[in-house]
Amino acid sequence: MHYWNGLDEVPADPGPTAVTIGNFDGVHRGHQEVLQQLVTAAGARSASAVALSFDPHPLQVHRPADCPEMLTGVTEKIRRLAAAGVDAMLMIPYSLDLARLTAEEFVRTYLVEALQASVVVVGHDVRFGRDNSGSFDTMVALGEEFGFEVLGVDDFGRDRRCSSTWVREALAEGDVAAAREVLGRPHAVIGTVVHGEARGRELGFPTANLSDDSEGMVPADGVYAGWLIDAQFRRWPAAISVGSNPTFEGLTRRVVEAHVMDRPKERIEDFDLYGQLVRVEFVERLRGMVAFEGIALLIRQMEIDVLQARQALAAEDVTALDSQNRRAVEG
Repeated sequence: MHYWNGLDEVPADPGPTAVTIGNFDGVHRGHQEVLQQLVTAAGARSASAVALSFDPHPLQVHRPADCPEMLTGVTEKIRRLAAAGVDAMLMIPYSLDLARLTAEEFVRTYLVEALQASVVVVGHDVRFGRDNSGSFDTMVALGEEFGFEVLGVDDFGRDRRCSSTWVREALAEGDVAAAREVLGRPHAVIGTVVHGEARGRELGFPTANLSDDSEGMVPADGVYAGWLIDAQFRRWPAAISVGSNPTFEGLTRRVVEAHVMDRPKERIEDFDLYGQLVRVEFVERLRGMVAFEGIALLIRQMEIDVLQARQALAAEDVTALDSQNRRAVEG
């Protein structure tokens, strides 16, 4: 997939395109429905499927205090769009100057002059242009003026519309299973493995600690069953701890740490994740974070956590999950 960071990187003649617009945070099932229709429309017109997005999030510019935590970083977003079959992504640096463009100026500059759109695929609730004055009807009218077709996509979801807000709410409650339903895959945090306090190793449960600059919203404090995917795309079952570990005094920083349960018995020295960029996927919440009265009780609970994590992961379709991730990386 081509990635264009701003108008300067768009080819002078990109050829006919099918374009959709959005933030695509999380690339959840609602986004995937739009992208599927985009790719279908592009194929029917021998056009390239292009996703137009923004960075940073508009709220980060207009009302930083109200800007939600992002579900995914830019790298993960690009990979997920590629996995959906998108041919190119145009990332527009969001600024106050961009926000001042009228709906017509935005369409003319980006959709018509830059991308040569032959069709635009958007939800019926689309808003664009200065003060969000542009609507779906506005897009249809501008399409008639500039010569592109507009296809509307209905909301996706049965009891509730799939949305990034829904995923955030679920993760804030630690309900990673509900988040998975909306995303269509396990929620993940991606980061570099760094050295921690080594308390897990001392207790017999060594962990891979993620760096503070990891990408992806961290779920509520607690213990989870999930997976760690290393830099070689090997998938390891893991018991994952999120929080500050209240059993030990003086620890206040929230940490994501994954205990890999099936570490190789032979040549254990080869199993070194330090410095690797890994993916930690959350499948099921096992319990909340608890302060234990003594190390013995903590160790006993960790043994139970590992057993329950293994049971929770037993029915997982690992082949399907690996296929999803490989499409995202190789796309």
